[in-house]
Amino acid sequence: MLFFKTKKVLKSVANGHVLPLEAVKDEVFSMKLMGEGYAISHHDGKVYAPIEGIVESIFPTLHAITIKSKTGEKLLIHMGLDTVELKGEPFSIKVTEGQNVKTGTLLAFMDLRQLEKAKKDNTIVVVFPEINKGELMKENQAVTLQDELFKF
Repeated sequence: MLFFKTKKVLKSVANGHVLPLEAVKDEVFSMKLMGEGYAISHHDGKVYAPIEGIVESIFPTLHAITIKSKTGEKLLIHMGLDTVELKGEPFSIKVTEGQNVKTGTLLAFMDLRQLEKAKKDNTIVVVFPEINKGELMKENQAVTLQDELFKF
């Protein structure tokens, strides 16, 4: 009997432009110190779950959400760069801790005007803090929520 390894794939977290982590203008992410993943720029501010799982935590400053996937991996969705100091102002969270989410569930809304006014980069970074390998399936191109972006 053959056993097939379950295909584990992250979809896009937003409609926008996918970037490899190396292109993120923050060394913590670009040097993959927070793990493997991808980033999205040029988006509309709506942030969606890229995988099925449970919302494990919402940072008090509302700039980041962690999801534990149904297969056990922890995923960090970090909204914007250096946005922790904004104390949650440009973020509207649409889920609660402990909530089950499906791929495509709306997680948050980023007020892009507020971020621009505060001179903050609105890039969304998606990483697995506990995983240091994976494959970015698309990069430097426009993507939609339906696109599979990262295989792990």
